[in-house]
Amino acid sequence: MKKYILQSIRLTLVLIVLLCVIYPLSIALAGKLAKGNGGGEKITQNGKTVGYVLLGQSFTKPQYFWGRPSAVGYNAAGSAGSNKGPSNPDYLKEVESRVDTLIKYNPGLKKEDIPADLVTASGSGLDPNISEQGAAIQIARVAKARNLDQQKVKELVALNTLKPFMGVFGPSSVNVLKLNLALDNL
Repeated sequence: MKKYILQSIRLTLVLIVLLCVIYPLSIALAGKLAKGNGGGEKITQNGKTVGYVLLGQSFTKPQYFWGRPSAVGYNAAGSAGSNKGPSNPDYLKEVESRVDTLIKYNPGLKKEDIPADLVTASGSGLDPNISEQGAAIQIARVAKARNLDQQKVKELVALNTLKPFMGVFGPSSVNVLKLNLALDNL
């Protein structure tokens, strides 16, 4: 029995050093080597931080592109999904309300043309990107609200579209904050 107790104590000490010292230090080092030095990649304008590349923000004015809905009100401290499934009546009301809002502010838009990412929240509730189609259906509204040529807004969307990694991994997407800042800088 004494043999097993000593082995257990040694194993416990090794795991404590490995999991409580080495692993956290390696994760901190990896964060320091990443963009933003582990504090997130900031987006600045005129020397002021206006947001982060990987955190969505709420835009509701017609002159801005709208991002993906958030189940947590874009609160980065409370990142989470809603856990409501497609058979939940409350969830279906939320989605229908979002669809109705999009149709109201984007005249001529048909329900079947609305991509899912504009009416459903992401798993984290903080997704900063929308699909290319999600941006495309908003071009007319944004151009009209800003008195801009639709072609100019379309070109701006194209410039702010992130292509799939290595050309094949994942869909094309548009970072909403970067696009809206580019619009403000026109």
